[in-house]
Amino acid sequence: MTKGNINVSVENIFPLIKKFLYSDHEIFLRELISNATDATLKLKHLTSIGETKSEYGNPQIEIKIDKDAKKLHIIDQGLGMTAEEVEKYINQVAFSGAEEFLDKYKDSAKDSGIIGHFGLGFYSAFMVAEKVEIITKSHKDEPAAHWTCDGSPEFTLETADKTERGTEIILHIAEDSTEFLEEGRISELLLKYNKFMPVPIKFGMKTETLPKPEDAKEEDATPTQEVDNIINNPNPAWTKQPTELEEDDYKNFYRELYPTQFEEPLFNIHLNVDYPFNLTGILYFPKMTNDLNVQKDRIQLYQNQVFVTDNVEGIVPEFLTMLRGVIDSPDIPLNVSRSYLQADGAVKKISSYITRKVADKLKSLFNANREDFEKKWDDIKIVIEYGMLSEEKFFDKADAFALYPSVDGTYYTYEELYNKIKAKQTDKDDKLVILYASDKDTQHSYIEAAKAKGYEVLLLDSPIVSHLIQKLETTKEKISFARVDGDHIDNLIKKDDTTISKLSEEENTKLDELLKAVIPAEKFTVQLEAMDSDASPFIITQPEFMRRMKEMQQTGGGGMFGMGNMPEMYNLVVNTNSELVGEILNTKTKKKQERLINQSLDLARLSQGLLKGEELTNFIKRSYDMIK
Repeated sequence: MTKGNINVSVENIFPLIKKFLYSDHEIFLRELISNATDATLKLKHLTSIGETKSEYGNPQIEIKIDKDAKKLHIIDQGLGMTAEEVEKYINQVAFSGAEEFLDKYKDSAKDSGIIGHFGLGFYSAFMVAEKVEIITKSHKDEPAAHWTCDGSPEFTLETADKTERGTEIILHIAEDSTEFLEEGRISELLLKYNKFMPVPIKFGMKTETLPKPEDAKEEDATPTQEVDNIINNPNPAWTKQPTELEEDDYKNFYRELYPTQFEEPLFNIHLNVDYPFNLTGILYFPKMTNDLNVQKDRIQLYQNQVFVTDNVEGIVPEFLTMLRGVIDSPDIPLNVSRSYLQADGAVKKISSYITRKVADKLKSLFNANREDFEKKWDDIKIVIEYGMLSEEKFFDKADAFALYPSVDGTYYTYEELYNKIKAKQTDKDDKLVILYASDKDTQHSYIEAAKAKGYEVLLLDSPIVSHLIQKLETTKEKISFARVDGDHIDNLIKKDDTTISKLSEEENTKLDELLKAVIPAEKFTVQLEAMDSDASPFIITQPEFMRRMKEMQQTGGGGMFGMGNMPEMYNLVVNTNSELVGEILNTKTKKKQERLINQSLDLARLSQGLLKGEELTNFIKRSYDMIK
């Protein structure tokens, strides 16, 4: 029997582990199962190259709870350790067995799937255990070893009577961690961290239904048997080649990842690269909402099939964090507890690769079946538009598949849209004006007025549209966007330059004075315009620049412009050729003039959704009085 002190460079490493090394105690199980997986995969590799006489067989990792004795067991059938190796890998804490193994077999073990850090990872056990035992038998023909430590630097190491190859770790759970003796809690952790580990993990037994014998009667009980309950899928879809998978395989894997998600994904992107870094994974495009926040943190990051985190910012470009799926890469650098990413060049390369891969997939889907792509546009546009705003390389590629739908349901690429508007626009100014609506219902009258003049009106209704058109205007040459109810409408609803006002100059001056006496100057700038007589008498528009700045402010862009709280200012365009305007001018009583002006103004405000609260109440009361 050997006694000694664990070789560490601090007086007591255990408080350090509990307080600083691992932020979340529950990951102890992930670390211990990762070590067991490493031991199993190491054995598999040595078997494959003939460096061990031991048979690999069909090993599994077993988790057992002994609630009465307050013990948790993690048992593997892997490589095992000799007493000398226990001294080296367990007592010399800073040493990494996985790193040494990979260095020794660096060529042949390249794709062995070895995960870990046997050493520090093992010591996470002391976050939840007051005493830890290791009983291990090496694949070599040497005696088994039994190591015990009570949470101090002191340990004991003696021979054991274990005859089967592998390692059993026994945690004597501490009083403040008895939650880890509950089956439900362990099941939760196994499904969270180890659902796709590459070695089968057994936890308990389950009942399996057997077929009835041919001579069984209908009333006879259905036969059953107890079988191992394997809780993981060792060969998930992302570990396979795309050529091995059918469309149903991708859909089934999506259901496995998100069992409570009932909607099917729109399509998937299979990531598979081994140079200049190793990365596999499957990303899914779900149906999107216009909310930029609720969809995030649904992509799971794995390292050699071990779950690390669902916060993938930095690895996945921000605009793609609204997608779902899995990314697995051994080349993403993690700190010792594997809980946080460390920024470096490899991560940036991975992020750029994912951006390019997604863009290429979208382009291929568009080219293969444009009609289907157009049907899905509303469900994916928020991701694409966000990507165009935030990633220059994606913006450049997006010209091939980004769509600009019209209010009538026609979809254009940017090139198609530009050529169509250029062919129709006859203004001397060579800058093309692209009209768009953000809400077909509230802007219906403006849309109809523009269409009547032969203008194409786009429907751009995502919450970041103001940012997007600003980007397009500064990137593309000779274009500008104007919302259909913005101040550009003043020009659209005029018949042409020869439209003549029915009012004399004196009448125009009188009308201007009447209107300005009633209409609040702090909210509206009054403009008298000679338009078609059938056009609306009062039309409210908002200066394009001011409206756009307010929208950008609401979606996070206002701060950079130093706009603070911008005032609500509108243009009130008054059609001097309208019959109603003529009646306002010719009405003899001041009270009736004011009532007609207020009623007309409120109708215009109502059409823009600007009439609320007390003003709306007053409008309704006034309307009933006028009907009477």
